[in-house]
Amino acid sequence: MKYYTYILFSEKLQRYYIGSTQDVKERLNKHLTSTTGFTSKAKDWKIKYAEEFDTRREAIKRENQIKKWKSSLMIEKLIGA
Repeated sequence: MKYYTYILFSEKLQRYYIGSTQDVKERLNKHLTSTTGFTSKAKDWKIKYAEEFDTRREAIKRENQIKKWKSSLMIEKLIGA
């Protein structure tokens, strides 16, 4: 089983969202249909980036690393935007 760290972007909010999951497409669908939490504030989330890992632990470690950056510029450099 593979795990992924992913980055979503909302044009409406002009914000990035970083998460980790086993199925990026399924997780995006949950974000788009959710009525609670941060991602429920917009319904235009798009996958901008995903990294694959062999373990959940590695994916979560990378997710936390990217979140600690707290920088849109660093995220955009990573995703090539």
